[in-house]
Amino acid sequence: MDWLTESDVWLGRLVFQRLLAVLYLVAFVAAARQFRALIGERGMTPVPDFVRRVPFRAAPSVFQWRYSDRFFALWSWAGALLAAAVAAGAADAVPPAAAMAMWAVLWAMYLSIVNVGQTWYGFGWESLLLETGFLAVFLGNDDTAPPVLVMWLLRWLLFRVEFGAGLIKMRGDHCWRDLTCLYYHHETQPMPGPLSWFFHRLPKPLHRVETAANHVAQLGLPVLLFTPQPVATWAALGIVATQLWLVLSGNFAWLNWLTIVLALSAVDASWIAGPPAFAAPPVWFGVLTVAVTVFVAYRSYRPVRNLLSRQQVMNTSFDPLHLVNSYGAFGSVTRVRREIVVEGTDSAVASPDAVWREYEFRGKPGDVRRMPRQYAPYHLRLDWLMWFAALSPAYARSWFGPFVERLLVNDPDTLRLLRRNPFPDAPPALVRARLFQYRFTTWRERRETGAWWNRTELRDFLKPTGAARRGRR
Repeated sequence: MDWLTESDVWLGRLVFQRLLAVLYLVAFVAAARQFRALIGERGMTPVPDFVRRVPFRAAPSVFQWRYSDRFFALWSWAGALLAAAVAAGAADAVPPAAAMAMWAVLWAMYLSIVNVGQTWYGFGWESLLLETGFLAVFLGNDDTAPPVLVMWLLRWLLFRVEFGAGLIKMRGDHCWRDLTCLYYHHETQPMPGPLSWFFHRLPKPLHRVETAANHVAQLGLPVLLFTPQPVATWAALGIVATQLWLVLSGNFAWLNWLTIVLALSAVDASWIAGPPAFAAPPVWFGVLTVAVTVFVAYRSYRPVRNLLSRQQVMNTSFDPLHLVNSYGAFGSVTRVRREIVVEGTDSAVASPDAVWREYEFRGKPGDVRRMPRQYAPYHLRLDWLMWFAALSPAYARSWFGPFVERLLVNDPDTLRLLRRNPFPDAPPALVRARLFQYRFTTWRERRETGAWWNRTELRDFLKPTGAARRGRR
């Protein structure tokens, strides 16, 4: 069954597997560190409440059978330990069947988390990690030559990620077609990074070049992934370069890094080091790679139909196992940045004399003098949802009230998600939220004030409220 293998891409497989395991590690650690306040037994959207409403077939998860915060923590940290072991090479030190089992366990463990994560896990990169992790199960290890069919499935996944994102832009906001979207995007993206201010202040002609280059990277280069080498390698490296540009300009959890990992799997690095001597793959392994290829091809019908549709949708899973999905991002770009500023006061009455102190989040803009931080590939779920809430209160309907309730009692799990609690000794008497418009300062304003942002109050998002009025959970 030598025709099913391609030894020259052994290095691409090796790099892909190790880096994918690192991203699994990041995802499990983020889950372990944040779940109590978000989906824990006393969280804002508790898992026990969710599984009472949603049947197993709609959201397969081990937590459908049993849930406790201790069990979830053990599950997440166990996943992190297994991912760390695989990243260190453990899957290459065991027979192929055992290696496949390790990758399958990682996929199943993270699927169990995503399927009860509710709105906190409703991001496209969750499905992308699961689909990529599923394909990784069938890549084999150092005992087997890389299976050519599965390596091509990785390219097919990368194609859907990039081409889908390119099409949704061209079909969406007109600023993508007139090359002006990046006049706004660096400033209004969900979580700017430390260089976003500088990217935003680039001359407008460079922003137009950025936008045009993005179209080439998402609509042109993915097609070249299916051409012979070395053209496919150069296309993959072009995608890597574009993704690194996005890494530098913002925080998108592990989306960009996972796209880079997928692109590296298409790089022919045989000129760096020749392939080692591989044993012939077992018959059962060849049969499995053919079977998974047929399965993905069959399941690709709906994603392909979505790509061709004028009503294309972004980041959609067509089954609860997140196996063959549709992707895309930023079909529209917001022109104005709005942020919710949450404050508390010791005063029992919201009088004009009340002194309000601001809660500081780790990643989302707040203090105008604080430089945006780099967190990706780590994912700050609460900070991201705060950006959506500022777009429309409907995005926050299920969790913002419970979030405020927890601030009113100084809930330690919730406060650990924040950068600074202005009430360390006793909880506030009242909490309020105000909506502000934020914009990056100009070069002159930055020199004169030291501020990265300029903000203007728009209106109340939540009027002053206290524990007696909201009640306690």
